[in-house]
Amino acid sequence: MATSLSSHFSLETPESKATHFPHWYSPETGIYSSKHSSIPLPTDPFLDVVSFLFTHQHDGLTALIDPSSGFSLPYSKLLPFVQSMASGLHHLGVSQGDVVLLLLPNSVHFPIIFLSVLYLGAVVSTMNPLSSMFEIKKQISHCSVRFAFTSLDKSKQLQNLGVHAIGVPENIDLGSENIGFSPFHKLIRGRFGEAPRPVIRQQDTAAIMYSSGTTGVSKGVVLTHGNLIAMVELFVKFEASQYKYPSSKNVYLAVVPMFHIYGLSLFVVGLLSLGTTIVIMRRFDAGEAAKLIDEYGVTHFPVVPPMLATLTTRAKGACGNSFKSLKQISCGAAPVSRKLIDDFHQVLPHVDFIQGYGMTETTAVGTRGYNTQEFQKYSSIGLLAPNMQAKVVDWTSGSSLPPGYCGELWLRGPAIMQRYLNNVEATKMTIDEDGWLRTGDIVCFDEDGESDEVFGEIPVAFVVRRHGSRLTEEAVKDFVAKQVAPYKKIRKVEFISSIPKSAAGKILRRELRKLLNCRL
Repeated sequence: MATSLSSHFSLETPESKATHFPHWYSPETGIYSSKHSSIPLPTDPFLDVVSFLFTHQHDGLTALIDPSSGFSLPYSKLLPFVQSMASGLHHLGVSQGDVVLLLLPNSVHFPIIFLSVLYLGAVVSTMNPLSSMFEIKKQISHCSVRFAFTSLDKSKQLQNLGVHAIGVPENIDLGSENIGFSPFHKLIRGRFGEAPRPVIRQQDTAAIMYSSGTTGVSKGVVLTHGNLIAMVELFVKFEASQYKYPSSKNVYLAVVPMFHIYGLSLFVVGLLSLGTTIVIMRRFDAGEAAKLIDEYGVTHFPVVPPMLATLTTRAKGACGNSFKSLKQISCGAAPVSRKLIDDFHQVLPHVDFIQGYGMTETTAVGTRGYNTQEFQKYSSIGLLAPNMQAKVVDWTSGSSLPPGYCGELWLRGPAIMQRYLNNVEATKMTIDEDGWLRTGDIVCFDEDGESDEVFGEIPVAFVVRRHGSRLTEEAVKDFVAKQVAPYKKIRKVEFISSIPKSAAGKILRRELRKLLNCRL
């Protein structure tokens, strides 16, 4: 899945461009239905995702592993840890509706903090720890952050912004003598008594995740407890049900960031309902990943294209016993080239490879690949998830298109976000009155992507100079670099006469991509 995998796709079928349509497409409504049977979702309106998560029975033993310290957290202690942390947060003053910022890399702490905040009916907002202070200040202000968990050095900066910030150590070491982490250790030891549980509804806000969405500017995506419950059922649990091997025997390597919807949906919430073991890496290193795969018997490894490329190169020089435990690699967040897929399968032919599509606005639910011994289509982003519907809409006329045609992808279903925070106009532009989410072909100038063999996409800026301006490519790059995280830095600048827009004023991403292709 991806925040922006591909807004245009073609539903190629043998019936394409014919008058006889498949059963999963209605020419009367223009709606594509999932080929999968619908899954009943919980109907209790007073159900929160934490209660939902821990009611699932499984025989999993180890939940989270921190290989850097050797610490492992068994499933038998996961809920007590969450409850203990929730008690500490309640004692600190966190209450229902408060927004708590998680400015953290991957760690064993991340899921515990996330679930403990939601346990109290409070709201989590996540952020890349590499974000600039300009970006951090903006998000804190926009979603009214009251508390934050972050690194020790950033905690002091956030305190100066009026946020109660708590420094989080890299790994769980309750015996640490670093006085800077004592507030965190007091929270997680939790000798404050049981925290009261407020009434939490499925429609209540659980998380505010930031996304450029379909209008370019970063916006707060409001996800409810119901959205997260739907994600667990329609994405994580459903995918697991398609395979014969038990989920509690699977071991996932968590490198994809937990602050991103891709990593959060798997490692912070979904997989914990299945009893799966999660081995956590703070940052990606191909050599270390290969070592951990063999050491812990990793079976599944969700990645993004740069990781896949580096891992493939690493695997070429590996000995014959390496990667034997690995069953599947799943890839999202950007398109994967055919060459990269072929290279991967030449090196690791025994490992299944799937792709998927999703957005922050769809709580990572969208499409997902699935291969069998008889049929493999590694380049496909897969089938619609259960309970999800799609439309393919013509840019010019706004009419729905049948199989075989390309257009803007619209999605509808229980995982669709509630709204954009404090942005009624953007919400109306993105979700229509019938609940259809326009996934959009729209990006802001600094986050459009050009295809790249290794990275999938790189940031490209499209700039319209004022008359007489001598603005240079380097000046644009330097201006953006001072305001954004390193991964958002502009790699290429295209000066154009005007930005192509639709009649509704939306930027036509498709036309920008065509322009890039013409100039290659």
